[in-house]
Amino acid sequence: MIASKLCEDLGIKYPVIQGGMAWVADASLASAVSNAGGLGIIAGMNMNGEQLTAEIRRARQLTDRPFGVNVMLMSPYADEVAKVVIDEKIPVITTGAGNPGIYMKDWLAAGIKVIPVVASVALARMMEKRGAYAVVAEGGESGGHIGELSTMALVPEVCSAVKIPVIAAGGIADGRGMAAAFMLGACAVQVGTRFLVAYECTIHENYKKLVLKAGDRETMVTGRRLGHPVRALKTPLANLFKAKEADSSVTDEELENLGRGALYRAAREGDVENGSFLCGEIAGLVNKEQSAAEIITEMCSQAEALLKGAASLVR
Repeated sequence: MIASKLCEDLGIKYPVIQGGMAWVADASLASAVSNAGGLGIIAGMNMNGEQLTAEIRRARQLTDRPFGVNVMLMSPYADEVAKVVIDEKIPVITTGAGNPGIYMKDWLAAGIKVIPVVASVALARMMEKRGAYAVVAEGGESGGHIGELSTMALVPEVCSAVKIPVIAAGGIADGRGMAAAFMLGACAVQVGTRFLVAYECTIHENYKKLVLKAGDRETMVTGRRLGHPVRALKTPLANLFKAKEADSSVTDEELENLGRGALYRAAREGDVENGSFLCGEIAGLVNKEQSAAEIITEMCSQAEALLKGAASLVR
């Protein structure tokens, strides 16, 4: 069985962490991943403190295993959420969309293991100095907000730069990606796109269908002009945004308004015309619905077999 010290530290069976995807990673998905032996994550996204507390307590009705919360630092409710994770005694948090430095002291004092998502060596080093337990090195192949470096380049560079555990993310959806991540120096993987089609994932069926039929060139990146590039499936809205982004007569405010609420329309309403369907480049390998438990055990079994057989390649 594949395991690492991180599994022991986090109280999980498999070194698989579910991505904290906004409007996707709710109590249903997080609890299913945790029950399957991974680390489920509830997305704090733009929830206020009361809403997040309710979702955490719902997850606790569904699992007695450890789970975490993703704190979206750009949220207007970030201060409230930062306090809720302490009050609710959440053991692990991941962070995204910013630097969690202003909250680190309080989180660490509460015994929380903080795992920031990073897209550069510089940020990984900074987080290590601030007391992060680990970092998620997320390459640009991933869905949602992305950095510039690819997973293949970013993960080993971060592993060489820090002494804390490194979790690989971006373009990992099966045991081959998992095995490769371990060979690059990671001790666990974070998976997002593959869990979009888990039975326990409550997104709209239209979203799942788009992911399942996606090929290897079905995603695109928009938002570079605004300073926060995002990878999503090629849909009417994504194509329109790309065209307007290249048009200098269109203001940044108009672009922001075009994307406002688009993820909710995709995940909760299944609006194929006006929704933003965040998805990683690995979607071409995601071709069947499964339970969270089946996804995790399949990935880990395949990775274990590949790693055990790797010696046959050396003469």
